[in-house]
Amino acid sequence: MYLKTLNLRQFRNYQDQQVEFTAAKTILVGNNAQGKSNLLEAVELLATLRSHRMTRDRDLVQEGEAIAQINATLERQTGVSDLTLTLRRNGRRSVALNGESIRRQMDFLGVLNAVQFSSLDLELVRGGPEGRRNWLDTLLIQLEPVYAHILQQYNHVLRQRNAFLKKTQDSELSTQHSELAVWDAQLATTGTRVIRRRDRAIQRLAPIASTWHASISGSTEVLQIKYVPNIPLEDNQPEEVQQAFLAKIQQRAIAEMHQGTTLVGPHRDEIELTINQTPARQYGSQGQQRTLVLALKLAELQLIEEVVKEPPLLLLDDVLAELDLSRQNQLLDAIQDRFQTLITTTHLGSFDSQWLKSSQILFVKAGQIIQEYHNFN
Repeated sequence: MYLKTLNLRQFRNYQDQQVEFTAAKTILVGNNAQGKSNLLEAVELLATLRSHRMTRDRDLVQEGEAIAQINATLERQTGVSDLTLTLRRNGRRSVALNGESIRRQMDFLGVLNAVQFSSLDLELVRGGPEGRRNWLDTLLIQLEPVYAHILQQYNHVLRQRNAFLKKTQDSELSTQHSELAVWDAQLATTGTRVIRRRDRAIQRLAPIASTWHASISGSTEVLQIKYVPNIPLEDNQPEEVQQAFLAKIQQRAIAEMHQGTTLVGPHRDEIELTINQTPARQYGSQGQQRTLVLALKLAELQLIEEVVKEPPLLLLDDVLAELDLSRQNQLLDAIQDRFQTLITTTHLGSFDSQWLKSSQILFVKAGQIIQEYHNFN
């Protein structure tokens, strides 16, 4: 797949900016806070309808404006698509494909696929489980767009159940039992769908990531990725998972009543990353943690390509500066011209001349793309 054009209107710090992509690799150069990452964020929003910066839509709309719009033309083996995402400061976002408004947003997902790799991703190893869940969910949305709907359903039930627990906190267990049982059943049904898909995704991703990791680390380290759901998962059969879910809710019923919140379900899952059987966050240097994240990202690219049968875009946000020369070379060798890649950087010093010759180079300043270098001979 190839992103041909991107147009940003009143999005972040862009007033009205059209970009045409003329090479497999585009390097966006500029000082910090000029808008380089915003451009990558726009592409990520078209791919996943999520931003890894986790902001509300109102933060994406330019100050003083009511709406922002991201428009792109994308070429795939099946033809050219025109994608539009409209963000509103005080309302719901809307999406359109080839000029036609799309009612269900999940029908917009899967048209453009992209893997985002930013310096924030180093938190995947060091940070808490929520970051790892978000990472897995964002990947799953691209592998199975219906997952966006499944996750939304689960979060909706979770919010309702939490509100009920809060309202009835510390009251008699027996008096609330029948209404809570309704929420329990819905939580188990929707939660089981989330758990089973997460489990399946990790089963597919883990061996690919381990292979990449062995290649980058020179086979000196063994990476294992394990999905550890909050519900015991002996067997990935829906009935079994659902039964285990309901049994665990029963076990935690009194604690939930006292705390006024849901303690059971996929919102408490963990994805365990271990190197040589030691938890990665406790293991080794920042360099080793970076190798792990690099292996995860390369595995994401490969898995999406296997599932959608076309290479996704790769968005590298200020990440080369975080990698030493040998890891940079591993990454650049893996990409070559196979994946269309958008790269942000504050200076061109870390690229070899072959890369510079074959890349489109754009300069970003204060929300404007001000000039382009065509030739580095």
